[in-house]
Amino acid sequence: MTRIETDSIGPVEVPDSAYWGAQTQRSLTYFAIGEQCMPLALVKALALIKKAAARVNGRIGELPADVSRLIEQAADEVLHGQHDDQFPLRVWQTGSGTQSNMNVNEVIAGRANELANGQRGGKSPVHPNDHVNRAQSSNDCFPTAMHIAAARAVQQKLLPAIGELQAGLAEQAMRHEHLVKTGRTHLMDATPVTFGQELSAFVSQLQIAEQAIRQSLPGLYQLAQGGTAVGTGLNAPPGFGPAMAAEIAALSGLPFVSAPNKFAALAGHEALVVLSGALKTLAVALMKLANDLRLLGSGPRAGLAEVRLPANEPGSSIMPGKVNPTQCEALSMLACQVMGNDASIGFAASLGQLQLNVFKPVIIHNLLESIDLLADGCHNFNIHCIAGMQPDAERMAAHLEQGLMLVTALNTHIGYDKAAQIAKLAYEQGLTLREAALRSGHLNAQEFDDWVRPQDML
Repeated sequence: MTRIETDSIGPVEVPDSAYWGAQTQRSLTYFAIGEQCMPLALVKALALIKKAAARVNGRIGELPADVSRLIEQAADEVLHGQHDDQFPLRVWQTGSGTQSNMNVNEVIAGRANELANGQRGGKSPVHPNDHVNRAQSSNDCFPTAMHIAAARAVQQKLLPAIGELQAGLAEQAMRHEHLVKTGRTHLMDATPVTFGQELSAFVSQLQIAEQAIRQSLPGLYQLAQGGTAVGTGLNAPPGFGPAMAAEIAALSGLPFVSAPNKFAALAGHEALVVLSGALKTLAVALMKLANDLRLLGSGPRAGLAEVRLPANEPGSSIMPGKVNPTQCEALSMLACQVMGNDASIGFAASLGQLQLNVFKPVIIHNLLESIDLLADGCHNFNIHCIAGMQPDAERMAAHLEQGLMLVTALNTHIGYDKAAQIAKLAYEQGLTLREAALRSGHLNAQEFDDWVRPQDML
């Protein structure tokens, strides 16, 4: 069953079950590309804009009170997830996001009209352009929604997840602050560290990434709304941009403000590029964490085997009893994806022409995907890997005893060259460092025991 909806080009058949109108239906026809739909976080950010605009326009007399109320009620339903199936448009559409802006306009109008007269869709009493999109353009709505969606995702999902992983690592670091083990540089034996010190590096790396993400937020809080088509604010009443920013801030609980230069807000996306770079920094830290734990957990007989990672599932369809570092693999894969997304965002943000960047959908799709992946990855890795990992103290002690770089403690007593001779002798003849030192004649047993104390080398 279908009904007829119209736009400036002409009539279009729309399913009776749809709240949307002609422009959404055309987009479904002409942009049937891939399976990636516009993120619902972006859709709901657009709905928040429509709710804020209905309030502002209602207050200043740009909309009748009943129309304003209907728009706000329909927008609230979208925000509460009641109509998620009404937003099927693909990411791969017009570069300004016009079709998705109109999808939201049409769904809100279509639902508002159903609330008013029981008839889904149409343009009366609520018109998608004249009322829902009043004093707005896709060119300022979409970048505003990009900032809202990204800021909310960072604040509500990503930062708490980073904090959770930091806390999990910090707890393990404190628990094992006195467990001495062999340090490694260039993947070769080095002077000793504690397992707690080793883990503390990851906590600090995550703090650096978190700080970079927090430093990107002020740029996200600046909104393009009020710039309308090219940044001049044509067809928007005086003061509309600041009024919208204040209303959006009140509705979202985040400190949004009106962007000081609307031309830059429409034509460039540096604030999102900065955030993407910070997300890449986090991905780099997570890649290091995942790969180091994978190395430390390698074995269990033929690898380092200094850390026992949780055995969450069987690791092989052919090798019985095999367990793999799958959490490390998942985390490192998503880090690769985030790094790739950052590259795409950089290219897309650099390619805007004149008064409008027309790569907006791919920028926000990749950015929100990165935020979601990193947030889920931090949470998942903490509960399924960090919380359950255990050091193998005996294996660490054995490696420490067999290690050759404890010889570094002798440098200040017998000199670098004589210490190097001892290490070479131990390696070539398969001796312990103590045996080689005594055989060299450069020191006696008591001196070795007094000078080579791993717990004093930390």
